[in-house]
Amino acid sequence: MAYIQHTSWRDRPGAVAAVVAIHGAVGYALVTGLTFTGIEQTVKRWQAKDYTEVPLPPPPEPTPAPEPTLEPSQSVTAPMVVVPIPKLDLSPQRPPIESTPTMIPNLDFVPKVIPSATPGPVVTPKPTPRFSPEAARPRNNPASWVTEADYRSSWINREMIGTARFRLQLTAEGKVQTCTVTGSSGYPELDQATCDLVSRRARFDPAKDDTGAPVSGTYSSSVKWQLPE
Repeated sequence: MAYIQHTSWRDRPGAVAAVVAIHGAVGYALVTGLTFTGIEQTVKRWQAKDYTEVPLPPPPEPTPAPEPTLEPSQSVTAPMVVVPIPKLDLSPQRPPIESTPTMIPNLDFVPKVIPSATPGPVVTPKPTPRFSPEAARPRNNPASWVTEADYRSSWINREMIGTARFRLQLTAEGKVQTCTVTGSSGYPELDQATCDLVSRRARFDPAKDDTGAPVSGTYSSSVKWQLPE
C-alpha cells in the first residue's frame, strides 16, 4: 500500500516567489502598454490625407417626354343626322270617286224548291253475332276409341299394320251419324274396324253457330294400327 505525502505552501518558498514574480510582470506590462506611443503614431499616420479625389461624371440630362397627340374621335366629330319633321296638312286632297247614274234594281229573292229523293225500302241491319262459331270437340279421350285389345290375333299373325284416316258426320246432339274412310290403311279389315269402333265409342260436344245454337258438324282424324310390343 502506498501513501501520498501532503505538503503545504510553507514547505515550498521557491514556488511562491515565482508566482509573485509572474504577477508583477503581468501588471507592469499592462501599465506600460497603456502608455505605448508606437500605437498612437500608427493611428495618426493612417489618419493622414493620402488619397486622390476623382471627379464624378455629370448625371445624364433628362430626355423630354413626347408630347401626346390627340386623335379626333369619329363618334364626336361625326355630324348628327337630323330628319326633318313633315308639315301636318290640315286639308288633304282626296281622290275623286267616279259615280254612275244607273241604278241597280233590287231583286226579290225567290227560294227554290229542291226535290227530295224517294225513300227506298228500309234495310234492317244484321244483328252483330254474339258468339263465334265453334267446331265439334271430343268429349272423351280419343286414345280410348281404339286400343291394343282391339288388335285381333289373326291381324297380328298376318302383320297387318297401317294408318286409317276417317271423317265423322255429327248431329246437333253430338252423336256420330256416319263414318267415312278418307285414307285407307291398306287393309279393308282395319278400315272397317276403325269406323265401327270410333262410331260406338266417340262422344262429342256439338258444333255451335254464331248465335250459340248447337248445329251439325264434322270431325276428322286417323288411327295408326301397329303391332303390340
